[in-house]
Amino acid sequence: MTHADLVFTNGPVFTADTVRSRAGAVAVRGGRIVAVGSDHDVRDLVGPSTEVVDLAGRLLVPGFQDAHVHPVWGGLDLIRCDLAELGSEAEYLERIAAYSADHPEDEWVLGGGWSMSAFPGGTPTAAALDRVVPDRPAFLPNRDGHGAWVNSAALRLAGVDRDTPDPADGRIERDADGNPTGTLHEGAMTLVNRHLPETSLETLTEALLIGQRYLHSFGVTAWQDAIVGPYGDAGDPGPAYLAAAAAGTLTARVVGALWWDRTAGLDQIPSLVERRERYRGGRFAATSIKIMQDGVAENFTASMLEPYCDGHGHFTDNSGISFVDPAILNPAAVELDRLGFQLHFHAIGDRAVRECLDAVEHAIAANGRNGHRHHIAHIQVVHPEDIPRFRELGVAANMQSLWAALEPQMVDLTLPFLGEPRSAWQYPFGDLLRSGAVLAAGSDWSVSTPDPLAAIHVAVNRRSAPGHEEGEYDAFLPEQAIDLATSLSAYTAGSAWVNHLDDVTGTVEVGKYADLVVLDRDPFAGPADEIGATRALQTFVEGERVYAASDA
Repeated sequence: MTHADLVFTNGPVFTADTVRSRAGAVAVRGGRIVAVGSDHDVRDLVGPSTEVVDLAGRLLVPGFQDAHVHPVWGGLDLIRCDLAELGSEAEYLERIAAYSADHPEDEWVLGGGWSMSAFPGGTPTAAALDRVVPDRPAFLPNRDGHGAWVNSAALRLAGVDRDTPDPADGRIERDADGNPTGTLHEGAMTLVNRHLPETSLETLTEALLIGQRYLHSFGVTAWQDAIVGPYGDAGDPGPAYLAAAAAGTLTARVVGALWWDRTAGLDQIPSLVERRERYRGGRFAATSIKIMQDGVAENFTASMLEPYCDGHGHFTDNSGISFVDPAILNPAAVELDRLGFQLHFHAIGDRAVRECLDAVEHAIAANGRNGHRHHIAHIQVVHPEDIPRFRELGVAANMQSLWAALEPQMVDLTLPFLGEPRSAWQYPFGDLLRSGAVLAAGSDWSVSTPDPLAAIHVAVNRRSAPGHEEGEYDAFLPEQAIDLATSLSAYTAGSAWVNHLDDVTGTVEVGKYADLVVLDRDPFAGPADEIGATRALQTFVEGERVYAASDA
């Protein structure tokens, strides 16, 4: 008998298989799982060179797969002026001032991660930023990447003033006289960021490896990079993935979602086909297309079926922006589907969700049903009539469940402007589950923490996870909660299905790769309100340890 290289004993093991069976032991040989069962079942596979991991009652799960994440951006934020862990204007300005002083050689001050809820109306000012960066341009996107804080030097360099018109896909925040105040929403960011210095391949690759290490520390072994192309304050991460794959340093499995340029139309499709062929190597393949159909609700650019409210229950004349006109979106979906691409949509508002579902419906009518596994990420506001269409059209619901909780941004910048009944249509995970939709899960890091257990905590409790609370709030729409096993399966088997990796990963089954995570406890054995305190102790890819906590 050939002994195993690695054995996990004294479980439990959450397999995430079709019946969510539990086991107590797993054996690994040559990077693949060779036995799943009891300690007795693996006893004879333990030899003198076998590494034995005693789970001691802690849970072993499949490696988490993040179905919507931006690791290179996250890594860049950690390299640059990182504001993500702070929460007030004073803290932001102090960090920016210190970073600027420590990096006098930088042509621009770059970074980001600020929260809209830290500023009145969610809009910081150039005047405040000028106090700490008066001498050179600064460009600092917020946490969700849908807006940027810029100083006066950046506005001057870009020639943005009161006479500059708003782009069709964005808005310049202005004072009563029409002068730019320092916040750029959506497409208005391009007025400034097109002047940024190019980010080198070396920096992008460094950022990727930093992001990869960070994701591994949370048990993430595979992901879908939700924008492979130039966007925001960074270059295209595709070459960084190829460089890491060629060097053997890409330890995660990665699907790249090629960026759909909403200004280019159908004539960009041949270049996407070419990049799909070029962006393939090792554990990386860019086989998906990212279509950002709308913005976000907090800056009123999420695309809504009815107009936003004014905060007092009265409709305004603004119903958001559909970035891609359905007259282009529908034929684009048909052609991309015909060419074998997966469609990865960003949709926040109920109109955007409906337009994305309509686009898939057009593709099915033209091409028939296939196995491309299209999915819609974020799904914040979904009209009840569209819930069953996910199952009917075979479109996966890609949840960022960390957001489905009450916190200052939701309370101050979203609920008053959605009004009823839309406020009660948010993050309808329970309804989607009951309708039979496929559920996948992701974080959207660096928009929010990449910790799967924090997101799973919210999916189960509809409250923020321990350490992520921003005030005392009741559960948010608790009827939309899903159970722990369902949420774990979405973050493993569900995302593996979306990533077309389900034949080799996503569950703990014989023959699959040993992409596994040891947690520090069994969250099934404790109270639901402690799920989010769970953390990853060890992470394995093909049986190789890629992360170990200091106390593992």
